[in-house]
Parts: sequence; structure tokens; C-alpha cells
Amino acid sequence: MKITSLFKDFFQSEKIGGFLLIFCTIVSLLIANSSAGHHYTQFWETNLNGHSITHWINDGLMSVFFLLIGLELERELYKGELSDFKNALFPIVSAIGGVLIPASIYLYFNYGTPTQNGAGIPMATDIAFAIGVLALLGNKVPTSLKVYLTALAVIDDLIAIIVIAIFYTSSISLVHLGIALFIWAILFMLNRRKVYSLTPYLIGGVVMWYCMLHSGIHATLAGVILAFVIPFGNGDEKSSSYKLQHLLHKPVALFILPLFALANTCIVFSSSWSNELFTKEGIGILIGLVIGKPIGIMLFSGLAVLIGLCTLPKGLQWKHIFGVGLLAGIGFTMSIFITLLAFNDPVFISTGKISILFASLIAGITGLIVLKLMLKGKAHE
Repeated sequence: MKITSLFKDFFQSEKIGGFLLIFCTIVSLLIANSSAGHHYTQFWETNLNGHSITHWINDGLMSVFFLLIGLELERELYKGELSDFKNALFPIVSAIGGVLIPASIYLYFNYGTPTQNGAGIPMATDIAFAIGVLALLGNKVPTSLKVYLTALAVIDDLIAIIVIAIFYTSSISLVHLGIALFIWAILFMLNRRKVYSLTPYLIGGVVMWYCMLHSGIHATLAGVILAFVIPFGNGDEKSSSYKLQHLLHKPVALFILPLFALANTCIVFSSSWSNELFTKEGIGILIGLVIGKPIGIMLFSGLAVLIGLCTLPKGLQWKHIFGVGLLAGIGFTMSIFITLLAFNDPVFISTGKISILFASLIAGITGLIVLKLMLKGKAHE
């Protein structure tokens, strides 16, 4: 399978980013539960111009992460795995199954309780973590498997973004939303008039982000919709979209996501922390991510192939799909992000984070073991 240099860059950045996420999470947990824990957690709550450092990271820097996700999605739609509808159907159906089944499992345990709003938590897949774990298998991993996992995770993130926009939006300020959409329309016209300089788009994007921040719709969504007005052209190395995506890979993977991990995993484990895993919220997240993800992905993709809606990607077998389904249970970044939107109660937030950490750990280890056993054989380029 032909693979573009930009995809290689993306995969390599996510691979390194995955390892950094793991490292930063471990460091953050160790410090938070040491004698310096109080000072560490207080640092992230330091007030800067009316907001905590954590808030600036989650609502500000993470917009850049969402911009990169949007650019990658745009590329997948125009030139990647999703550009051919027939090829796109398989990862699309897989992602839908990997969203609906975990959410249904969570609601089974939490419907009608104060924690039912967390149904979006087990929907998500962390691209960086999943690719980082897959990278541990080295050149045993076929290109088709890398492309499938990436396409699945990108679609998964798109669904999560839609869920955030619809279900995790508070009261809306129509004035601020209207201004944000007006700016987007101007940028769209610049795109149609073939204005290729990134400067007006980035300046407009910052203003649009500010308006989104005050509109009631989560500010990070500005990053996603901005991506789709960045000129794509023919997608080559001279296009504005390519240049920006290439520029953002390393800052996002090496700085923004590790910083997000440090700020949001400073969890202090109480003496009864294990009990949180067995609350309705904890069980919903654990079972949703660890069991619901692979079942949903296998069930929906299997049915789609059975009825002739799509075909299994060339070079892949059902055992590979099962292994990827297990890795898709690594929620982490997006799951934690949704947890922060779903709850205001610090107890629910703490339970959510602990459950996500353990679910992601279990999913990562089992996915790695299963794929290692299934990918025995010759190495791939």
C-alpha cells in the first residue's frame, strides 16, 4: 500500500507523542501522590487573567490539537483512506460501532443517575496512545493496519467532536456564535478566492476562538471548523493545509498533549480509591472502553461486511480488527476531556479519570499482547 510522507510524519509524531503521554502521566501521578502533591495540584490551579492554568490548556492549547485533528480529517477525506467512499465505509462503520456500544453500556449502568451525562466518556479513542502502543510492535505492523487504526481514530474523534457540540454545550450566546460564524464565512470566501497565505486564516482563527469561548459552545471546536477553510488545493507539499499540518505535528505531540496529560492527571489517590472503580460511573467507563469498544467495532464491521455494505480492507484479517478494537479502548485524552465537560462535581471527575486510566492501561496491554501474537511473521516496510 502506498503511504504518503505526511502520513508517515503524522504516524511518527503520534508514536512519539504516545510515549510522551505515558511518561508524563506516570510523572504527574507520582508527584501528585508525593509530599509535594499539594503544591503540584495548586500550581495547575494558579489564576492567570481570570482562569486557571489547566483551563487555559484545556480551552486554549487544546484548540490547536483539534485544529490538527481537523486538518488530518480533511486530508483523509480528500486524499486518504476516506477519499474513496467504498474504502471509507469500513472504518466509518467500525467507528460508529465503537461509539454506540460503549455509550450504551455506560447508560445501562448510569441511566437516571447523576452520572448519566458521562455517556460520551467511553466513546473516545486516543490516537497518540493507540499509535504509540502499536509502534511497540515495530516493523511487524503492516501499513494497512496503521492506516485503518488512524482512520478509525480520526472518525472516532470526529464523532466525539459532534457529541461535544450537541450534548456538552451550555447556554448559547447567539451574538458571539454569530460573530464566530461570520468570521468563518469570511475565511471561507478567502479560501474560494484562492488566498493561500496562512496569516489571515490564523488571525481569523484566534478571533473565532475567542468568540466561541464566550458563545457557550466549547472553544476547541473553533479549531475543527477552522481546519476546513484552510486552503487544501491539491494537497501537495506547497498547499497551505499541508504546511500547517506539518508545522503543527511536533508542537502538538511533543508539547500540547504532554502538557494536557500533566495538568489533568494530577490525581490524588485516596485510601479508598479502588472503590471508585466499582461505582456505576467507574464500571460504565471500564466495561465501555475495555469490552464495549472491541465488541462494537467487531459487531458493526462484521455485519456491514456480511450484508455487503463494505469489504474487509486488503491485507487485514478479522483477528487484526479485533486487536485494533482492543487498542481503541485507550480513551485517555479525549475521554478525560469529555469527563471535564460532563461533570462539575470533583468526585465524579476524579472517578472518571481513575477509571479512564485503568481502562486505557488494560486496553493497551491486552491489545499489545493480542496483536503481538497475531503479527508473527515477516517484517513490513
